[in-house]
Amino acid sequence: MIDRNDMLELTRRLTPERSSVGRIAGAYFDAEGYVDGTFNINFLKLSVPERKKNLSIAKTVLFSETNSLLKEYTLTKEARRPGGLWQLLSAIKECGMKNDAYTDLFYEILGEKYRPGGPWSCFLFHGRYDVPVKGLDKAWMEGSEEVYEYLICAISP
Repeated sequence: MIDRNDMLELTRRLTPERSSVGRIAGAYFDAEGYVDGTFNINFLKLSVPERKKNLSIAKTVLFSETNSLLKEYTLTKEARRPGGLWQLLSAIKECGMKNDAYTDLFYEILGEKYRPGGPWSCFLFHGRYDVPVKGLDKAWMEGSEEVYEYLICAISP
């Protein structure tokens, strides 16, 4: 089940000032699902207007109406087996989206399965952030013991 509180916590970090996004990657597809072009760049290398524009795309995913625009897709047992989609997504996340071979394979699978009837694009956002922790004295401590790592995928015309 999609945890709305976790998603709202994540949106607080999707501002230019507090951004925890480290990389952005994407692909442009033609109507038949073939990749027309790809990109993969460190998020901080984008200009400030480009960062704001891309963060708004990521926020749109998180603010979508649950079960209407934002859907939870359960991965089948077959997708969770070694060599399946789950392993691919885990590899993309673990390498911090720095290995283009993983993202290219993801785009290939996506192009085979998704056919909206016109040209479309896929944007992937990867980020990490420390979960803030308060000490016994109620003061915020530097760093934390838990690091939250995430992928956000936006597919749009």
